[in-house]
Amino acid sequence: MPERRSMAADLVDQLREKIRSGELSPGDKLPTERALVEDLGISRTVVREAVARLSAEGWVEARQGSGVFIKEPPQAFQIDPNELADLHDVLQLLELRLAVETEMAGLAAERRTDADIAELEKWLEILRDASTSEDGGVKADAALHASIARATGNQYFVRFVEFLGSKLVPRRDAAMVKRTEEKQRRYLDTIQEEHAAIVDAIRDGDARAARSAARRHLERSLKRARRIADTVADLPALAS
Repeated sequence: MPERRSMAADLVDQLREKIRSGELSPGDKLPTERALVEDLGISRTVVREAVARLSAEGWVEARQGSGVFIKEPPQAFQIDPNELADLHDVLQLLELRLAVETEMAGLAAERRTDADIAELEKWLEILRDASTSEDGGVKADAALHASIARATGNQYFVRFVEFLGSKLVPRRDAAMVKRTEEKQRRYLDTIQEEHAAIVDAIRDGDARAARSAARRHLERSLKRARRIADTVADLPALAS
């Protein structure tokens, strides 16, 4: 089933591509809201949401009384929190995590120290206890990923994970939609087992097993997300 995508997200992509290609250059004025509405057959709400996102990402700037103007394309990697309200973008972020965290887990297994192992086991236990809390264990989950990053000894993995923060582990409540209490418990137990497999492999110093466990976890996360996408119209949060 094709991934559903908001009209605002589509418009953001279209305008970004026009800036990247040079069709719209720094200093150019963005077409007016009215012109975009008429040319593209979309609502003012869609245009305003897209422009707001582009502004937050640093692609455009509004000048009072003059309009919206194109800026120099931002150089820094960014994830606008608004993007995570769009299912297509959430799934793409999971694909990015799959690529990064697979190798991150392998390196952590090769380089971990006793202190790293103790930290991982601590957060795994906290996550087990926090899995039914109000935030669904999000903070503990993010902390576990951050500990794996630190175990690599590579500052860039650490900075990448810190940059993503809670975006790395979106909330779990949407995944609970229409689930019975028993199914919720099984669902959370499954995620916990996947996390434990990663930690076990890192503890054992088995890089191949760590990569395999991390890949399996993220591939299953993608499958879970896509199944939820078939039944949930708006998906602002997914379990990792």
